[in-house]
Amino acid sequence: MKRILVLGAGGFIGGHLVRRLKAEGAWVRGVDLKHPRYDVCEADEFVIGDLHEQSLCRQILDQRFDEVYQLAADMGGAGYVFTGENDAVIMQNSAGINLNVLECCRRFGAGSIFYSSSACIYPEYNQTDPDHPDCREDTAYPANPDSDYGWEKLFSERLFMAYARNFGLPCHIGRYHNIFGPQGSWNDGREKSPAAICRKVAMAEDGGEIEVWGDGCQTRSFLFVEECLDATLRLTRSDFAGPVNIGSEEMVTINQLVDMVAELAGKRVGKRHVPGPLGVRGRCSHNTLISQQLGWAPSMPLRQGLAQTYSWIETQVRLGRTDG
Repeated sequence: MKRILVLGAGGFIGGHLVRRLKAEGAWVRGVDLKHPRYDVCEADEFVIGDLHEQSLCRQILDQRFDEVYQLAADMGGAGYVFTGENDAVIMQNSAGINLNVLECCRRFGAGSIFYSSSACIYPEYNQTDPDHPDCREDTAYPANPDSDYGWEKLFSERLFMAYARNFGLPCHIGRYHNIFGPQGSWNDGREKSPAAICRKVAMAEDGGEIEVWGDGCQTRSFLFVEECLDATLRLTRSDFAGPVNIGSEEMVTINQLVDMVAELAGKRVGKRHVPGPLGVRGRCSHNTLISQQLGWAPSMPLRQGLAQTYSWIETQVRLGRTDG
């Protein structure tokens, strides 16, 4: 039986990952500041604590795990990351966690370590054209992320690569591109655009309108959480270190995303464009490298994942849930 450690197990992706690992028959220890917000964690052990504290890291990394998944980070959607108001907290929390985790992994060893980086590491100058963003892995340098969240992720990539090079730790780095699905943040200020739009559409009257930040012509691609897990596990259990994109190449504008969700909801919904934090003008995963190295490509169309996500969020709205 594999012994696996999931850091950030109380979060959206971490909660789904624990469930997948338990279905495989693994023994799982989960760690987070809190239990999952919308579901019961299936981990064999769940430790509540702050990985920014060295003492906690020493407590939970007390043995050699077959796999370690480092998903813990201070993060959120554009309303949290791109305002600039949370930069210092984001950078200190996330970098501190990664420093602690890697040092403890060095002491006890690990069969394989996964680090969840982000598409936010890519240079702003390659993402000004919404129709032709360039997010190939080898374009990360010269570095110029559009947020301090991206700068921290890029630093932490270097940190994991340095520990792999200097201490022989088997590190694998995946750059996540807008992962979405049920049981993620949808109303707490940290939600990403698919969840925010699903919430707004669910709360709108038929024939009404919702607010959309900016002109809605900014582009993104979105990957359903179960497909993210497929790629994450395949990368972690491979001989390929990365960094590599984990995302979808199905790019849409935010306006198109609104229309897709409204159609799924069976509503006519107008758009009221308002100022708001936007991030880069265009971003889309580039999947040539992951296809070549791992033989992986997403198979679920965006619409199918949105249908599941909207159904879940609409239920939360209908039941009047505000805090899970």
